[in-house]
Amino acid sequence: MTSNTLEPRFIAIEGCIGAGKTSLVDLLGKQFDVQIIREVDSENPFIDKFYQDRDSYAFQTQMFFLLNRYNQYMNLTQRDLFSSVALVDYLFHRDRLFAVLNLSDQELKLYDQVYSLLSNKVPKPDLVIFLQANSEVLRSRIEKRAREYEAFMDPDYLDNVNKTFNNFFFYYSETPLLVINTNEIDFVEKKCDLEALIIKINSHRIGREYYNPLGS
Repeated sequence: MTSNTLEPRFIAIEGCIGAGKTSLVDLLGKQFDVQIIREVDSENPFIDKFYQDRDSYAFQTQMFFLLNRYNQYMNLTQRDLFSSVALVDYLFHRDRLFAVLNLSDQELKLYDQVYSLLSNKVPKPDLVIFLQANSEVLRSRIEKRAREYEAFMDPDYLDNVNKTFNNFFFYYSETPLLVINTNEIDFVEKKCDLEALIIKINSHRIGREYYNPLGS
């Protein structure tokens, strides 16, 4: 049986595009009394054009995300994280991962000036969950959810993003980290997979742990 509470007070759920981070946040939000902070890509007015012409719209897209993500994280500091659990479907550091991938050298220099002013102010999660999957699985999930603006996504771009995330979390050590291989599980459709995942989340306390479930 799963617990009726989540033990970590501030959880950030991460993963490449299509990993299922927003789905997991939504499922946990339905089961537990938590504050949910969602990253809504569709609110970015440049995202459609970015997937069609990355070179021309990368900087505008990235700066919008940076400032929006900063505001969401800073709103957390104005809430009482001790009285309720907060779930965020991204880690603040994700923004710079995409900036490195998408911006020119000159754009990245300007971006980093702003990023350095903001990043030290945001609160750190008690636990980061990294949902890991291979690129083939990610592509299948992206096709299944059929978001219009993702129809223009270059498969090579998705591969590069996935490699970037895996490399980042291989070296990540700022907070407790739970790395979950999601290739073989379906926590959206299968309740037993979700329950097993919740048990693992509640049992993780310090350091890094890899969880490789085979699914139900």
